[in-house]
Amino acid sequence: MEVRQLIADNPLHTPQYELVDGELLVTPSPARRHQLAARALLFALHPYVQRHGLGETFFSPSDVELEAESVLQPDVYVEPPEESRRRTFPLHTLLVAIEILSPSSARIDRGRKRRYYQRNGVPEYWIVDLDSRLVERWRPLDDRPEISIETLEWRPAEAVEPLVIDLRAMFAEAIGD
Repeated sequence: MEVRQLIADNPLHTPQYELVDGELLVTPSPARRHQLAARALLFALHPYVQRHGLGETFFSPSDVELEAESVLQPDVYVEPPEESRRRTFPLHTLLVAIEILSPSSARIDRGRKRRYYQRNGVPEYWIVDLDSRLVERWRPLDDRPEISIETLEWRPAEAVEPLVIDLRAMFAEAIGD
């Protein structure tokens, strides 16, 4: 079966199918703490993005296709206003892509997907590590991530004030204490 057809035939089913550089990636459905972290990030981002007219916030499953032979589904992401006006998937530009690590996805999220987002000029790529309780923040030209453990501050050029995410509270909500 052709890979694109497999993805099209299974948009809401587990496992999750993604295509990176022509290679099919198959991952199981996320654990509860993964979903709780995704929800906390979405709830933090959405009002900020709306208030500053930065576009829209979304969560997986929905397709992002920044280049041919690649269809990804970031856990949470922000699309810019020009993408919002198109009102269709797949998306072709992002402001932020966020992946929450799972045992089955850590190597790919930190490697192939990171390089994919960087080479496609996604301004921010956040990797959320629930086990280590930290966020790796990558930008297109970074060789190493910025590591955040207490707060994460995001300020796109269009925003007057930054969004500050309390990571300790997010991790407590996702993992419990």
